[in-house]
Amino acid sequence: MSAPDISEPGSRPLQRLRRWRDALGPVPVPGRKRPANLIYDVDEVPPLSVQIAAAFQHLFVLSVGWIYVVMVVNAIGGTSAEMQSLIRMSMIASGIATIVQSKRGVGNGYLCPLTCSLTFLAPLVMAGREGGYSLMFGMVLVAGIAGMLVSRVVYRLRFLFPPEVTGLMVAMSGLQLVALGCPRFLGYSRETSMADPRALAVGAITLFAMIVPTIWNRGKLHLFPMLIGIAAGYISALALGEFRTSQLMAQMPSAFVSFPERAARGLSFSMMLLPPFLIAALTATLKTVGDTTLCQKANDAEWKRTNMQSVSGGVLTNGIGSAISGLLGGIAQNTTSSSIGLSLATGTTSRAIATPLGLLVIGLAFFPRLATVVAAMPSPAVGAILIYSACFIILGGLQLLTSRMLDARRIFAVGISLIFGLSIEIAPDLYRQVPAFLHPVFSSSVSLATVLVVIFSVLFRIGLKKQRTLELHATGDSLDEITQFMDEQGSAWGMRKEVVTRAADAAYEVVNNLRTLPLRSDLITLLTVWDELRLDLDIEYVGLPIELADTMPALEEMGTPSGVAQLAGYLIRRYADRVRVREKNGVCHVQLHFDH
Repeated sequence: MSAPDISEPGSRPLQRLRRWRDALGPVPVPGRKRPANLIYDVDEVPPLSVQIAAAFQHLFVLSVGWIYVVMVVNAIGGTSAEMQSLIRMSMIASGIATIVQSKRGVGNGYLCPLTCSLTFLAPLVMAGREGGYSLMFGMVLVAGIAGMLVSRVVYRLRFLFPPEVTGLMVAMSGLQLVALGCPRFLGYSRETSMADPRALAVGAITLFAMIVPTIWNRGKLHLFPMLIGIAAGYISALALGEFRTSQLMAQMPSAFVSFPERAARGLSFSMMLLPPFLIAALTATLKTVGDTTLCQKANDAEWKRTNMQSVSGGVLTNGIGSAISGLLGGIAQNTTSSSIGLSLATGTTSRAIATPLGLLVIGLAFFPRLATVVAAMPSPAVGAILIYSACFIILGGLQLLTSRMLDARRIFAVGISLIFGLSIEIAPDLYRQVPAFLHPVFSSSVSLATVLVVIFSVLFRIGLKKQRTLELHATGDSLDEITQFMDEQGSAWGMRKEVVTRAADAAYEVVNNLRTLPLRSDLITLLTVWDELRLDLDIEYVGLPIELADTMPALEEMGTPSGVAQLAGYLIRRYADRVRVREKNGVCHVQLHFDH
């Protein structure tokens, strides 16, 4: 057998040499790989001054969640004192849960702060109107316990959370921030149905002040764009009349330091309200899955799949936060997507920041005047913060969504869910007639899209086979056939492209080497078996066992048939994570295993 002719650019040998060149590149180091864009990753500890400054930035992001408390109290006709009580009690729960969330073994082990949840808005209003604050607190406690129970089994539900599902969850969280932020950024008023030019100016100044250090400064200012933007927002709002100190002083509590008091004594429960609160708890759980997955991906340059142990801790802490809030007299808690977006923007994802942040949030609950100053942030500046964070959340979600190959089943599951999720923001009146117990799902674009994508991803898997067989012939060149087959299966199964490419190359090298052996049958059978964690190939033929080399051939042997066969055998081992060759009664099997 003569050496292969590689003179033609489109020749099969040249294609093989290119694949060999790629395969002989550096072998990835196992374990988490630190992303190059991070200044402080999850396990690094910044200086204390950086931790405190970063904590203040996250504090302003978390304060957006206090708006939901205002919406609940206003909807049920509560007083300003009751509103302050709910906010302060919720702050204590948020601070405790934020610290716990950063602890591995209990929480998800990331900087993933918690604040008041928009997901529970509809059931909270229902509870407040039916039984007052005691019923509201009791049902929040029940929702928290339900979340804690779900956390114990969520690791068994890995199949529900492929990357396209978690990616859509994250992207929708970012899109919801846009829906919340843009009206505030523009100063839009329902009364006049017009934007306010002064508010727009404040929002634009705030947003630009955050963008400048993020893009054009890699020094210390890059770590604190939010503080810079908020300062610019307050100053510009004062100058343009969008923020008046007289209004702030009118809202200022009389005491500088005080212990927060519960808005109502006792806890009560209602079986009629159990379905909406359980649905809201499930939706909050799914959001936590998405946020935790984004934290994992942000801290690992070679991220492959969701770590369900970390997710289980995140869901547990989510439930703990709501349970504590219900006991104290606050509202339900959930992870804060915009805070994760801030971490991505600043390149600071250190979980060490969670402790000073949690203590800061708890401390502010006992200093109501300082909390009032934070909560009184100009509305256009709030809008700018939400838009700034949404940029990183949406793109992070899209990167998760597209990290796997997608076929028509997955495209429809994601596309339909995205369309109907956005319909809530575009035309909210569409769903006013849904039953009351479904209000938690249809009151939020994130909730509806998340529930739909989980349902559709399971539904569209019906009829999808977990193993497929391809028959090949040793007499022909099978590269295109193997590549097309593996691409089709990779899309149907939602595999990573890199694994599909390695599997196709390894299978081709095996089949191509079999052509040099004295086979007793021309037929070669390729069986593929898949689950979320692994891909197995079994290549069956009738003939002598193939030899797999442990080392590369010498340079002078590269052009000989034996050298080409040795190199191919060596590359088969390199392509696959594990290889096994077995023979019985003249029938041989080459078994290739790929971790996924």
